[in-house]
Amino acid sequence: MSDIIQLKQLTKSYGSKMVLENIDLSVPHGTIVGLMGPNGCGKTSLMKILTGMINDYSGEVLIDGHPVGPYTKSVVSYQPDRSYLPAWMSAKQAINYIADFFKDFDKEKALKMLAAFQLEPGERVKSMSKGMQEKLLLLLTMCRRAKLYVLDEPLGGVDPSARQFIMDTILGNRPEGSTILLSTHMIYDMERVFDYALMIGRKQILLYDSVANLEAQGKTLNELFQEVFPYVG
Repeated sequence: MSDIIQLKQLTKSYGSKMVLENIDLSVPHGTIVGLMGPNGCGKTSLMKILTGMINDYSGEVLIDGHPVGPYTKSVVSYQPDRSYLPAWMSAKQAINYIADFFKDFDKEKALKMLAAFQLEPGERVKSMSKGMQEKLLLLLTMCRRAKLYVLDEPLGGVDPSARQFIMDTILGNRPEGSTILLSTHMIYDMERVFDYALMIGRKQILLYDSVANLEAQGKTLNELFQEVFPYVG
């Protein structure tokens, strides 16, 4: 079986500023990959390339063995780093909207997750806290029956005490064999769920390995991050 993500010589620039240069990457099906790096290192650009939101790049990008296009968009579910929902929309209206837009959306699961996240169906986006909005966006993303979930800083505004419950709920409800690529700065809180760690910076992949291999070195992901990006500390 081919990898869910295959990148060959991926290069992306904005004018004269290059953010990704000759990136090669293979991500196995069924894994959870933590994407880490300092602000401006290209994480969001990479995610937007995978989801088809950016197409002015060079190199080869394959999702589930297919170039980015209608098929890949049908099997990739993306949560951006900011809300795309109109302020007037309620949580239940958002669920109905996504259910109408995506054939693979599981509305019944979304309503159950809404209750689990203690979100009121009638509450409007404009009255929700940042953490509540992120919970809503996360369930809208994860309740699609996708092969690849791309999550850009999904829990930055969520209370630390709730993060473990939310991630356990998400992981317990994701389709069997699906893959998650999750960008985060909260390495300490999230590293327990990762199968692989991917650190990018200075236009390159600086570290990509299984968490099991990295833990065998006797260091946490947070410690390795500080070594890879010493200027961040």
